[in-house]
Amino acid sequence: MAINDNGLRFSVENVSFFYGAKEVLRNVSLGVYKNKVSAIIGPSGCGKSTLIRLFNRMNDLVPDSHLGGRILLDGLDINRGEVDVVDIRRRVGMVFQKPNPFPKSIFENLSYGLSINGVSDKEYIEKKVVESLTKAALWEEVKDRLYDSALGLSGGQQQRLCIARCLAVEPEVILFDEPCASLDPISTKKIEELILQLKKDYTIVIVTHNMQQAARVSDYTAFMYLGELVEFGPTDKIFTVPKDKRTEEYLSGKFG
Repeated sequence: MAINDNGLRFSVENVSFFYGAKEVLRNVSLGVYKNKVSAIIGPSGCGKSTLIRLFNRMNDLVPDSHLGGRILLDGLDINRGEVDVVDIRRRVGMVFQKPNPFPKSIFENLSYGLSINGVSDKEYIEKKVVESLTKAALWEEVKDRLYDSALGLSGGQQQRLCIARCLAVEPEVILFDEPCASLDPISTKKIEELILQLKKDYTIVIVTHNMQQAARVSDYTAFMYLGELVEFGPTDKIFTVPKDKRTEEYLSGKFG
């Protein structure tokens, strides 16, 4: 389906979300723009990770949870009964807070997703492995050890491997949930540089506690508080002329 004329990849419309009787998101509406980086910031427990996991239906796995409102991907309501959730998760990849490589070789980490999606052409798989590692700025560091265990990589390398694994199945959107939380400053800088490179080809949403990181990498920023979207807009405006007093107080360190 074609991208909407206004450039929206995702449209979140009046979304509320419940774990049992507990409402963790309340009436959230925002747009995620194609080939842009959208950051979601806010204090712990405000609903950031819950929101991002709705974009690829990861919250389907949570017992006794339910959703109100709609989330549209290129105009498609991703929660309609006939929608293939496996296809949604291929189109919308996710990189988690802690690197989670499979206990397999570097090569197998990337080929696995292709195999379970029915790809059997060895030449194509090898091409995608090289291409994905290159896009993730990891190829030069691992090209001579593709059949070594991925668990032998450093934390920063493991996280870039997880990004490459995500890229191998050709997503359209990449979700990053606190991708640098467990990384050192040098590895963090590499991931941030990588995100800026990737937005040329992908739409990116990043959850981060690091406000400086949001300012460095994102085009748009959403500030959430107590399950509500307080403010959403271009990052430079959110950080310099926020409209809501709560946003200003959070950015200035008065709470959070």
